[in-house]
Amino acid sequence: MKLRGGNIIRFILLLTIISLFFLPTNTFGQATKKEVYGIVIDTAGNPLKGVSVHLTSSRDTLFSSTSATGYFHFGRVLGNDIRISCTQIGLSILERSYPLYNSSTAKLDVGKLTMFPHVSLLKEIVILKYKPIVYKQDTVQFNLDAFQFDRRALLEEALKALPNVQVSRDGSVYAFGKPISSVKVDGKRFFGGDVLTATRNLPADFVKSVQVIDFYGDEATAKGIKSTESEKILNIVLREDKKKITFGQATLGGGSADRYLGSIGVNRFDNGKEYSIVSSINNTNTNLFSFGSPNGGEREREMGELADFADPTDGVNKISSVGASFSSPLSKTVNASGKYSFTQRNNSTVGNSFLQSIYGSGKGVNTSISNYEDYRIKSVDRTHKMDWDFDMKLSPKDQLKISPKLSWTNSTSRTLKDRRIKNNRLSSTGNYEAANSTESPAAALDLFYTRSFDKPGRKILYTFHTDFNALDKDEVLKDKNEGIDSTVTPPKITKTFLNQMIRTDNESKNIQSRLSLVEPVDLGGVLEINYDLDYTKIDANRSTFDHTNSEKEPIFIDSLSLKYNYSFSSNKVGMIYRQDVGKNVKLNFGFAVQASELKGALTGQDNPASYPNVNFVPSAGLKWKFTKEEDLSIDYYGRNNQPNFYQIQPVVDNTNTQNIVVGNGELKSEFANTIVSKYRKSMTGKGQYFEASFAYNLVNDKIVADRTIEPNSTIQKTTYRNTDGYFDIKSYYLFTASLFSDNLQMSLNGNGDYYNNISFINDKKSFGGHILITQAIQFRYAWNDIFEAELNGNYSLNRATFDWPFRDNITAHSGIVGLGSKAYLGKHFTMGLELSQKFNAGYSSSWSNISPTIINAYMEYTFGRNNLGMLRFQGFDLMNQNTGISRAVVGNDILDVQNNRLARYFMLSLNIRLQKYPKKS
Repeated sequence: MKLRGGNIIRFILLLTIISLFFLPTNTFGQATKKEVYGIVIDTAGNPLKGVSVHLTSSRDTLFSSTSATGYFHFGRVLGNDIRISCTQIGLSILERSYPLYNSSTAKLDVGKLTMFPHVSLLKEIVILKYKPIVYKQDTVQFNLDAFQFDRRALLEEALKALPNVQVSRDGSVYAFGKPISSVKVDGKRFFGGDVLTATRNLPADFVKSVQVIDFYGDEATAKGIKSTESEKILNIVLREDKKKITFGQATLGGGSADRYLGSIGVNRFDNGKEYSIVSSINNTNTNLFSFGSPNGGEREREMGELADFADPTDGVNKISSVGASFSSPLSKTVNASGKYSFTQRNNSTVGNSFLQSIYGSGKGVNTSISNYEDYRIKSVDRTHKMDWDFDMKLSPKDQLKISPKLSWTNSTSRTLKDRRIKNNRLSSTGNYEAANSTESPAAALDLFYTRSFDKPGRKILYTFHTDFNALDKDEVLKDKNEGIDSTVTPPKITKTFLNQMIRTDNESKNIQSRLSLVEPVDLGGVLEINYDLDYTKIDANRSTFDHTNSEKEPIFIDSLSLKYNYSFSSNKVGMIYRQDVGKNVKLNFGFAVQASELKGALTGQDNPASYPNVNFVPSAGLKWKFTKEEDLSIDYYGRNNQPNFYQIQPVVDNTNTQNIVVGNGELKSEFANTIVSKYRKSMTGKGQYFEASFAYNLVNDKIVADRTIEPNSTIQKTTYRNTDGYFDIKSYYLFTASLFSDNLQMSLNGNGDYYNNISFINDKKSFGGHILITQAIQFRYAWNDIFEAELNGNYSLNRATFDWPFRDNITAHSGIVGLGSKAYLGKHFTMGLELSQKFNAGYSSSWSNISPTIINAYMEYTFGRNNLGMLRFQGFDLMNQNTGISRAVVGNDILDVQNNRLARYFMLSLNIRLQKYPKKS
């Protein structure tokens, strides 16, 4: 079936009309609001503070808590048949109903409500069911019984209903503005912590609660001193009747444009044991694994992109994957878990890029090199990964965790480029072709040991990490260029041709070790003394051969080949002191002395280069908990950043004849000073939450690019050097609130980042400011099990400024408006519509200023026992406009890129759940 333009519009209008038909009446007219208030007291007549008060009616679900006088108040009650529930630990649950209260004007004074002492601890467990969100130190818990979502849904859909939790189209999960990096089930890693495997396989009906945890690492958790920034992880708490169950799903689909999808997964939970196997093959970018991505998705995505319903993956991909995992106690003292996964990705990307390299050589002499490329890339990546964890309780006071990892990747690719370069009256056109084959084996081992002593708080902790990475690469490249110099008459034409074979063999070894002694001291303080060792060694071999004359044997080029040994070693001794000032303030401060040394030598060099350095590294932190729901933290960190191999290798790399790179063997390591502050306030009674953060980063001896133009040519040469003056500022805020009722949620979030970029252009130090500003707003609405919708809006500003007298700033704007809605038509039919409109302006090329419209629609029919079967028909990108546009600013380079992406197709798929629900479900 083909949908023509008119049919598409009629189809969209039909979906819109149906969605509007199912909007609740209070969306179009204003209902009369009522007030409900009262006082909660104990059996002695004393007012009770902090009692959780839950009000429900025919149209409301509201939460509040009592004041110091026991008073509570609901000011915007819309429905009738009012029911009030009061809960507090240690007291019996108090429930009152007012079924005949239908007045539209009078205020309802429920009087004094008396709560009695609890004689049994059993019902205290039930209290959490009525409390949707529980805030704890470093943990926010969402109790799913208090939220509305389709009970047949997978966990990914249920997460979308939680305040401050966002899920993008590619499956990336964000909580309180940060990406979720790992997932646990009942405190244990599920499928190696992979995010997509958990969210796209676990049924939401199995989950009792979801915990968002600020995780600072095993070491920080054990000693209670946080010395790094946290990452967000999810812990999924299963229902008691789902801790021993077998479940899974199978999906098969096919559609237009030769699209196909097939997947199967089986999982077993057995009271702390977990076994899983999943497999998938598709060409629709439907991933079951995160493939090791740190943020759980295919690439680094911003929260502002949540409004975009386009597929975010560049190129057209064919993905095959299979994986298995287990978690099981081996004995009473040893728990083991492991994961194996294999993925194969075939990618075909067609795109364009426009690169501006801006130079200046004194006042009034300006140069800007522009490089436009059309390219086609085909690649195949095959990756095997194995991860294990062994948690051992050696004795009541000794614990050991060992985590080995292995991986192996084989990649092949072929790249074709057509290039057009211009530098005022100098121009060059060329063709570039490269084919390579790469093998990358890797291994790592992490060890964490802790011992506690008889004296409370006294501990010894030891962490050890080592890894090995290798790269074996064979590459054949051809680069043809024709340069035209129009500054002379007649124009001078120069032709160049490069045909090289390059063999690369690199090995990298790293060891990191840390020993800490934690000792409680007088006045409630804790002192930590620690020693850190960091050692990295790189052995690099590159052999370059000239193959211009293909009829003869390749000629070895000594000047472009190298054997280079590079090492970085660091020893740091320091102390940290932590003190609790009262119940609400925690202070920590410390210092360390770090001695480091960089060594580098070419094979056969008599005197290897050596660059020793000593740094004083202070640290400090403050955490002030104003109330149970409001806190402020300020932390300072100092750290060394060593140069990478490609920055330090002192050999010419001319694989790109128009951009020659030479490393600098005299580079020193950077030293970064970072201050991070964070403020949080939750207003549970009002359903509101606010969070803001500010970070300042100053880097001494920053490694920056040093670029020059070859005289009378379009050729650029890049090397690296250390310099001072770099800093960046990053800020973020998030505000969420319930509007009118819990059915309508609003979320505001924004970022403001400034980078004081530094580079050297023709031996002149240049400062280039880079500003990134994003602002996003989201509305979520849910009407029982009938209708739900999500409206997103996002605006971003990308501005780069330069200190030359010409073209002092380049500004690009982009905006997205997205609407996603779902209507439940009875018990078996579901209809959904996704619409996003993107706006781009200010990019360097007209093809980057396009504004794609993305429309996706689907209809689902569920059938069988407990609706475990689902037939789905979907249309993706009905306007056939999906494309990828991005901008990057580095030093004096501004790069605009446009790539092809998954475009219009229609698909029919069948999904079968392989699980049994209890009769009560």
